[in-house]
Amino acid sequence: MKRGEIRVCVLRVGGTNCDAETRRSFEALGVRAEVVHVNEIVKKRSLLEYDVLVFPGGFSYGDYVRAGAIWAKWILAKLGKELKAFVDEGRLILGICNGFQVLVETGLLPGFEGMSPIPEAGLATNFPPGYNCRWISLKHENNGKCVFTQKIPKGKVLHVPVAHSEGRFLFPKEKEKQYLEKLRENNQLVFRYCSRDGEYAEGKFPSNPNGSFHDIAGICNTEGTVFGLMPHPERAFYWWQQADWTRREKLSEHGDGKLIFESLIGHLETA
Repeated sequence: MKRGEIRVCVLRVGGTNCDAETRRSFEALGVRAEVVHVNEIVKKRSLLEYDVLVFPGGFSYGDYVRAGAIWAKWILAKLGKELKAFVDEGRLILGICNGFQVLVETGLLPGFEGMSPIPEAGLATNFPPGYNCRWISLKHENNGKCVFTQKIPKGKVLHVPVAHSEGRFLFPKEKEKQYLEKLRENNQLVFRYCSRDGEYAEGKFPSNPNGSFHDIAGICNTEGTVFGLMPHPERAFYWWQQADWTRREKLSEHGDGKLIFESLIGHLETA
């Protein structure tokens, strides 16, 4: 597929944000991207018109009940069959921050046995509690299965921002060991929080900004085609978005977030 033929749909509902920044990141790499309200999809269009579906960040529907829960149930009720067909055809889904929460609530992630009828994980209130907006470091853990990080060497440390109140990734307590082992066996673990020099955070704030189990910041499904992460790669796309750009002697044109967008586009170009 040629880059200019790739079609990306960035979904929007009440309370989402960074949809414009996400679209801009794709467009900067020569991809056709548009922000579409979900009502437009339901009434006039189809998810299957697109190659990539993005659930962006924000606070969809005010994040009442649980973060991402209302949007997840809404989209399953209105577009569940299309969403399942989208995944079954191997098309790509990216969930950023609130979008990650939505993917977990829909059962698409971790998706050990495909799309689960009930959530297999959760993204709970941060510990320490409160809204956390800061630049953090991530260590890439994947061995190449995740489509969205194929251009990132294993072990590479990325610097991107987080901005959330409910980002603490959890498994049911009685299944923590079992599910973590599954993530490892299936090569579904993608990013873990770490210090700037690459040492795992081991749950310690602020390197781990929310108290996530096993410092988990991002995971993919068993096929590597559905990917969710709490940090915002679209906010680390250009050099001028980086928090320390005034203190650095040398700056690259782009930030580390660009690698995620480049990876998924590169996969589609060679598919």
